[in-house]
Amino acid sequence: MPSPHVRWRQRSRLVRAVRLLRTRRPQTFTEKVRYKMLRDHRMLLVTFADKAAVREYVASRVGEEYLPEAYAILRDPEGLRELELPEAYVVKPTHGSGAAIVVSPQASEDQTLPPAVWGWVYRHVRPSAVSVDALIDIARVWMTKLYGQGPNREWAYGEVEPAVIVEEMLVAPGGIPDDYKFFVFHGRCRYVQVDAGRFGGRTQDFYGADWKHLPMSGGPAWISPERERPERLDEMISIAERLGAETDFVRVDLYALPDRIVFGELTSYPAGGDSPFEPQSFDAEFGSHWTVPRRYR
Repeated sequence: MPSPHVRWRQRSRLVRAVRLLRTRRPQTFTEKVRYKMLRDHRMLLVTFADKAAVREYVASRVGEEYLPEAYAILRDPEGLRELELPEAYVVKPTHGSGAAIVVSPQASEDQTLPPAVWGWVYRHVRPSAVSVDALIDIARVWMTKLYGQGPNREWAYGEVEPAVIVEEMLVAPGGIPDDYKFFVFHGRCRYVQVDAGRFGGRTQDFYGADWKHLPMSGGPAWISPERERPERLDEMISIAERLGAETDFVRVDLYALPDRIVFGELTSYPAGGDSPFEPQSFDAEFGSHWTVPRRYR
């Protein structure tokens, strides 16, 4: 869907031609993500990007028991006014990634809702800090935003019909659960990224599928002491591989709660093709498991 917010570089045919030329022989992981962004225009990727449509995909591939409860999917944010919500919940746009308003009593007392003009924001606030009018204003701004910059970047998000989804808040011992991100290449999980402490003391660690810690960094510090192998790691890997079986690469995000595993999202373009690797050699190592096709069909 065309958008007035797309800058000319992201819709220019000349810029696209130059980028296609530059990415024609990708070797590293980041180069292959950029290759995919420009060439893979299958509707499957739109389903992956759409936080509403992907729920049906997940239910059909692994079962609806892995989905978080959805209280509402709204095309008009005004519908937020009619909902009777629990004390804790999450509101987020269906056509973007990384943006959400998390509402729970565990939030810091000094956190407030951001101004609606900020657009793609992630904030954890207490119920007392939320007014439905402010929440509607934020959601309305989301509805006008294009995530991924445009057709020459993260193409799939521009094809998603904007909406707002309201889901259950996931809780684990200690608060927000750790985020497990499975890198699935050609239906096989090769690496696992674990992000913890999103709202304070953030850590990030990378492991092989055998749970050997990788001596690499994506920015945040490693956790200390080192975490043990998750009891349900094999089940999570199986879920990730079934969800990634139809494509050459996708990152599958899951949460391991004490009583269940919960789906997070499917990401075709981690960090928009700009994932940091330290040391840089891991960029090539990740890319070595991924054979991009000459043409996506």
